[in-house]
Amino acid sequence: MLEKILSPETYSMLGQWALSFCKNLIVALLVYIIGSWIIKWINKLFKKMLKKSKVDPSLYSFLTSIVSVVCWLLLAIVIISILGIETSSFIALFASAGVAIGLALSGTLQNFAGGVMILLFKPYKVGDYIEAQGYQGTVKEIQIFNTIIRTNDAQTIIIPNGEMSTKSLKNYSTEKYRRVDLDFHFAYGGDLDEVKKAIREIQAKSPLIIQGPVEDSEVVAEPWVGLTELAEKGVVVNTRTWCLGSDYWTVYFYMNETVYQQLKERGFMFPCKRLDVKMVKE
Repeated sequence: MLEKILSPETYSMLGQWALSFCKNLIVALLVYIIGSWIIKWINKLFKKMLKKSKVDPSLYSFLTSIVSVVCWLLLAIVIISILGIETSSFIALFASAGVAIGLALSGTLQNFAGGVMILLFKPYKVGDYIEAQGYQGTVKEIQIFNTIIRTNDAQTIIIPNGEMSTKSLKNYSTEKYRRVDLDFHFAYGGDLDEVKKAIREIQAKSPLIIQGPVEDSEVVAEPWVGLTELAEKGVVVNTRTWCLGSDYWTVYFYMNETVYQQLKERGFMFPCKRLDVKMVKE
């Protein structure tokens, strides 16, 4: 038995296996060296792409680490295959682990993907005034999984990025100009022409209100006043006033306060809810 084990044929087979393994090991080392260089090159290229896309710097290391881990896993599978080790079991293990992790973290992954999409395509950015998910406020921070906004009454709202990237939102800061739309109610019987004339005078007095079309916008027009509704308690006069986006709230309060004060002084009546009580003496 010992003679068969130590026979020349056995030594020949061991020698061939050792020679083949050494060749594969050398090839694996070369693949490792070349693969390491390629992975470093991919990481550098990926970082340049992120910088050109103006992605938030806080995501650089996170996204680069993900790309690096994926590349190293692929390189490991290739090296294992070169050494003659069966890789199907490793691939199946990685696939099953990936499915399990994906199911467990489906919501988190959706928020992460949403954050990446927001940072890449920039539907809004830090400092923009937006309306989303029933909230209005200024974007204070765009994190990996959430967007943080601050409302006008200093509340902090945290909204998942998955919702922000898949559902509609309003961004009030993308356009240079905004239109202030207001409705004013007046009692029946007043002179409509005088009301419109008085409001136009108020619109013309403010330096913040744009008085006509501008070259850098196709939608900005001169101030407009018109009757829009004959309501139960009076007529509804609508005003449309253009201004810079940064002056929106200043113009909003100016129009409300000035129209109320000046038209009240001119004798125009603003309707209010009234309850008439009739006393019957028996």
